[in-house]
Amino acid sequence: MAYISKVNYEDASDEVKGLIDKQIKEHGKITNMKLTLLHSVPAYHALMEWFPLEETIEAFLGERAVNFFCYAISEENECLLCSAFFRKILKELDIDFDTFAFTEEENLLIQYGKAIVNDANHIPKELFDELKKHWNEEQIVAITAFATIMIATNIINKSLDVEPDEELLPYTK
Repeated sequence: MAYISKVNYEDASDEVKGLIDKQIKEHGKITNMKLTLLHSVPAYHALMEWFPLEETIEAFLGERAVNFFCYAISEENECLLCSAFFRKILKELDIDFDTFAFTEEENLLIQYGKAIVNDANHIPKELFDELKKHWNEEQIVAITAFATIMIATNIINKSLDVEPDEELLPYTK
């Protein structure tokens, strides 16, 4: 059971109702995580920066690589909700993460995501040397910032014990 309730639309402020309406209009639904975050509009806005940053890195990494990156981070961070979210995406793409033949860049992103989760203070220089072979400094900063928002999302979901959305339940381990 979640530690924090989901915002109840009927009891929400006009500002929160507007944000809920916008999410539903743009995405057809609103997730449990977003309904939980909306208890604090600034927290909601902070984590919603994930989306513009995702677009930025997808432009040079591609959507598949970004999904692998997010899944690796979420699995390494043991976030049930986020892992299920990305597991669903991979299943819909007919990709088995454990047996898939990743490209060199995808493998590098997966390694980097796991390294950030495991010990951001001691990422090996060799890993950065490899990153620099594929991406420039601006891109590496964007990738790293995106990873931190993914980790923050993991932490919110884990700390507050946000329940996975109903459509994600079949993808939980």
